[in-house]
Amino acid sequence: MSEILRVEGLRVAYGGKNVVRGVNFSVKRGEILIIAGESGSGKSTILKSIGGLLNRGGKIVNGQIFFDGREITFLSDKKRRKLSGEAIGMIFQNAGASFCPIRTIGDQIFESVRAHRDWDEKFFLKRAFELMSKINLEFSVLNEYPFRISGGMAQRAGILAATILEPKLLLADEPTSALDVVNQAEVVKELLKLRERQKISIVMVTHNLKIAKFMADKILIMKNGLQVEFGTREQIFSSPKEIYTQELLKAAYL
Repeated sequence: MSEILRVEGLRVAYGGKNVVRGVNFSVKRGEILIIAGESGSGKSTILKSIGGLLNRGGKIVNGQIFFDGREITFLSDKKRRKLSGEAIGMIFQNAGASFCPIRTIGDQIFESVRAHRDWDEKFFLKRAFELMSKINLEFSVLNEYPFRISGGMAQRAGILAATILEPKLLLADEPTSALDVVNQAEVVKELLKLRERQKISIVMVTHNLKIAKFMADKILIMKNGLQVEFGTREQIFSSPKEIYTQELLKAAYL
C-alpha cells in the first residue's frame, strides 16, 4: 500500500507554549491510525493540524505534513477549503453541535457538497440515500434539525457529511466519547465498514484503548505533547516498549 499521510517533526504551540513537540508518523492507503493518550496529551491538536482547523492562537511552529505526496502544512485558505471535505473529511466529537441548529441537516450537507461539486438536488439525494442505507441512517434525518435527533444519529449524520464526497482521508476526533456503549459499538462498526467499502484511510483520536485494539492497524501513544510510542496494533498491545504505554494498557484492562 502506498502512503497517504506523513507527519514529520510536528511542533504546535498555543500562545507561545508548545503543546505538541516533535511528532512523526505515517499512514498508508486504507489504514486506520489511532492516536491515544490521556486528556491534554495533544491528540486532538495533531488532528486539527492535519485538517487545518487549529483553534485561534494555535500555530504550527515546526515540521511538515504531507498528504497524498503533497505538502499541506501551510496551505492558503482557498486551497485548504478545496482540500477539506473533498479529499479530507472530518468527524467531530459532537457532530450534532457542529451543525447549525436552525437549518435542516440535509440543507447543510447539500450546501457543503455544492462548494465542491456541481450536483443538483436530485443527484445529491440519490448519493445521500445510497450512503445512508449503508450506515444505518434513516432517510428522514435529512429533513430534521440537529437538536431533534439522538446522539447516535447525529454521529452518523456527521459520517454522512464527512464522506459523501468519498475523501481519501477521514479525520475523527473522539467520535464515540459522547455516546453510550451501544451507540459507540455501532459507530465503530460503521467506520470499519466505510474503510472496507471506500478504501478510505482513517486517523482517529480516542482515549479508549479497547476501541483502539478493535479498530487500529497502527497506534500512536501521546503524553504531555510528546510521542511516547508508535507501532502496529500487535506491537503496542503484545509487546509495548515504554513504561507509560504499559501503564495505559494496564489501566484500560483492570
